[in-house]
Amino acid sequence: MTSTTLGAGALAALGTHPLPAADTGGDNLEPFGYALNTGTIRGQKLSLDQQIVVAAKAGYQGIEPWINDIETFVAEGGSLADLAKQASDLGIAVVSAIGFAQWIVDDDAQRAKGLEDARRAMDLVAKLGGTRLAAPPAGATDKPGLDLFRAAERYRALLELGDEMGVVPQVEVWGFSKNLGRLGETLLVASESGHPKACLLLDVYHLYKGGSGFGGLRLLGGAGMHVFHVNDYPADPPRDKISDADRVYPGDGVAPLGELFRTLRDAGFRGMLSLELFNQEYWKQDALSVAKTGLEKTRRTVRKALG
Repeated sequence: MTSTTLGAGALAALGTHPLPAADTGGDNLEPFGYALNTGTIRGQKLSLDQQIVVAAKAGYQGIEPWINDIETFVAEGGSLADLAKQASDLGIAVVSAIGFAQWIVDDDAQRAKGLEDARRAMDLVAKLGGTRLAAPPAGATDKPGLDLFRAAERYRALLELGDEMGVVPQVEVWGFSKNLGRLGETLLVASESGHPKACLLLDVYHLYKGGSGFGGLRLLGGAGMHVFHVNDYPADPPRDKISDADRVYPGDGVAPLGELFRTLRDAGFRGMLSLELFNQEYWKQDALSVAKTGLEKTRRTVRKALG
């Protein structure tokens, strides 16, 4: 039996009625929505349809899948149109997707290929019912000195492709990168693109890793962010040694998440907090248990911060 068949069976077992999502209520205690970035359960090697089931059963409102998982689902004979309907029936929105198209690089041929990769990724996202795609500085991380104003022009080209495809690329900060590793660099690229749909995809860990902290978020408006990657980090290893694998559940580390959530609320952000972890200890555990624990800890941290 294929993973697609297994996933379909699990969906059928859940029924056709939407599961209760996180009760945000739109109030000051929980003004955000909650999504599961599937990197959090990537080590369990579930198929895309199974990941959606996990998100639904855990109580999330949305999911943020990875493009390669969507590609695998299609290659194994899955129908994105059918899966989009099943996800909707379960109350799960595809709030964004994670891809690594090299749209920002200096090399013309490499960048042209990156735009074609982005086109294919956007097509998959749209067929799954999604409207956003991560746009990190893939391919331009190791060598510093990228002209950020040129990067802004390239981001505009990506946004114009998104207009054509019906998917909004979100320029993403990568804290380990020597380009777009800081909030200010990423904001410059978004702002100077001059496109009305320009927006940021930020991340607790990456802001810390890149040295930006959360203070600069006070300069932003909520309309410029739709998804925010949420996680926490420990005091050790130190900033220069910490890696993606060191991320922990919100509230289990030392990140000033109270400051973050208050700043996001006051800025007018009403988008999705997407739980993104790459903790290999969590990958050894049951996927549903990890997803539930992550949502519970995220909601508890939000309510404590805004209460």
